[in-house]
Amino acid sequence: MSREETIAFVERLYTVTGAGDWAAAADMLTEDFVAYEADSMPMAGAYRGKTGLYDLFVKVMTMVDVVGLDRSSVMAEADCAIAVITMRFADPSLAPAELCEMFRFRDTKCCEIKPFYYDPAQFAAACDAKRASA
Repeated sequence: MSREETIAFVERLYTVTGAGDWAAAADMLTEDFVAYEADSMPMAGAYRGKTGLYDLFVKVMTMVDVVGLDRSSVMAEADCAIAVITMRFADPSLAPAELCEMFRFRDTKCCEIKPFYYDPAQFAAACDAKRASA
C-alpha cells in the first residue's frame, strides 16, 4: 500500500471499530492477526485471529469507561503506521491516557497492532475508578 492508502486504512479501521462494525474490522485483519498488550497493562496478553481486536476491545471496555479516542496524527510507510492517540475517560477528574499504536500490514491487511502507553498509571487509575464506581 502507498503511504496515503496506509493512513486511509488506519482511519477506516478506527471508524469501523468505533461504530461497532466488527465484521468489517475482521475483514481488514489477516487470519494470523495479533494485538499485543504489554505485561505492565491490566489487559496484558496477545489477542489473536480475526476476532482478536474485538476480544481486546471488549476486555478494555469492561475495565474502563472510555468516552473518546482522539487521533492527533497518523504517520505511515507502506507496511507500518503509528497513530498518536489520546484516550479520554468518562470521569473528568482522570487524566487522559496518551499512547501510540503501531500497525503492521501484510497483503493490504493489518497483521499486528502494538500500543505503547506514555504513562500506564493513567490507564490503571481509570481501571481503579471504574471498579470503585461498581
